[in-house]
Amino acid sequence: MKTRYLLVCGSITPVIFWGTLTACGYVMGDYNHLTRLVSELGAIGTRTQYIFTTGLLACAVLSVLFVVGLCQECKRRWISMVPALIIFSFSLSIGGAAIFPLPLRMHLVMGMPSILLILSPLTAMIFWRGEKSPVGLQVWTIVSLMVMLLGFLAFMPDVLGALPGLKQRFFHLGWSLWFISLSREFLRSAKE
Repeated sequence: MKTRYLLVCGSITPVIFWGTLTACGYVMGDYNHLTRLVSELGAIGTRTQYIFTTGLLACAVLSVLFVVGLCQECKRRWISMVPALIIFSFSLSIGGAAIFPLPLRMHLVMGMPSILLILSPLTAMIFWRGEKSPVGLQVWTIVSLMVMLLGFLAFMPDVLGALPGLKQRFFHLGWSLWFISLSREFLRSAKE
């Protein structure tokens, strides 16, 4: 598969993720995205369990394809693959969360590797500098990292305590911005 098609997977993954959340929330009817957790949409026995699982598995596969495309492009540019390879932790995590729905204990275990994803923009700031790196990526690296870090409010029960769903979605919005910016900037700079 051509590298550019693999890079496009980075923009498609968040669309499928947010589309899945929206569709599942609608089907559940009484679901509030601000107060309820994402994983509740795929919990065992819910009407949306299989829609949610399918959407998350699609995101996991697309994310792996995206990592492959990023690694190919990094190799072509002679830049470090480390920021791209870290994204694989997200692929593993979202796939595991789909395979092991709530309330299974493995759901929490498989969700943990996603925390490592914040290292991707951090290492990009270190390793992706110079003329071989996409020029427009610097601003998006900082923005997506800051939004992802807001997701760590989930570990602070006293901050926005009544809105755990909102806190969790900050992290999801952050990785979405990161994926889309990586996809767009690597595609744009590959054309130049």
